[in-house]
Amino acid sequence: MRAKAIRVIVILALSASAATAFAADTAAAGTEATSATVSNISPEPIPSVPVQTSLPVSPNEIRITGMGSGSVPWTIVVLLTLLTLIPSLLLCLTPFARLLVVFHFLRQALGLQTTPTNQTLIGLALVLTFFLMQPVAASIYQVSVLPMQTGRITAMQAVERGATPVRQFMLHYVREKDVALFVELAKEPRPRDPKDLSMRVLVPAYIVSELSTGFQIGTVLFLPFLVIDMVVASISTSVGMLQLPPVVISTPLKLLLFVMVDGWNLLIGSLMKSFS
Repeated sequence: MRAKAIRVIVILALSASAATAFAADTAAAGTEATSATVSNISPEPIPSVPVQTSLPVSPNEIRITGMGSGSVPWTIVVLLTLLTLIPSLLLCLTPFARLLVVFHFLRQALGLQTTPTNQTLIGLALVLTFFLMQPVAASIYQVSVLPMQTGRITAMQAVERGATPVRQFMLHYVREKDVALFVELAKEPRPRDPKDLSMRVLVPAYIVSELSTGFQIGTVLFLPFLVIDMVVASISTSVGMLQLPPVVISTPLKLLLFVMVDGWNLLIGSLMKSFS
């Protein structure tokens, strides 16, 4: 029994060694075949992908270019500064203040508190201001904006050229008394010619002149309606109508008079002719 067991063990050991040797030979052969296959494969060139250096320009794209020879950041700064200064320029360099003062005087003279509304009066004053300043704006565009857009002048030169039409407009309506006042306050030498006045003197003198003219027109406009108020008050007092306020009677009479004489046409026509 022992001899048979020993034979079986020897046979199993021989079989295991033979299987191991066969597996090693097979693995070596597979490795050689794989290396040979890899060595026979020639490397293919990698196709080059074109690199797009610039993005396609969309037809709806908005681009800001510098005006003239200026750069884009400085152009944006100038435009934003002008936008913030538009309300101040509108009040200081145009007839807007005079027109608005006259319209408020008219509303007070008629005895109306909210009709027309403030928005209506401001809108009417703006429209008339644009109407009056259109020739000045056209002159500024011709002598200042166009040369700057073509690059012939710089932004500072454009500002200097654009101030000339505005200066001529203000000199036409400023009062000599107001100019003398601000020349004295600024301690500047008296100019030989009005064109030599600096904007530091001319702008405040023009504002004061416009306010004074607006108050003068408003006072003259107030007088006929004041006469109606006085007549109605004296009549109502003489007949003993003390419980009825005179304003209740005078307001319809003033409105009737203003409508009958076509007051808006007369007022706007007179204001526009005062600037011709």
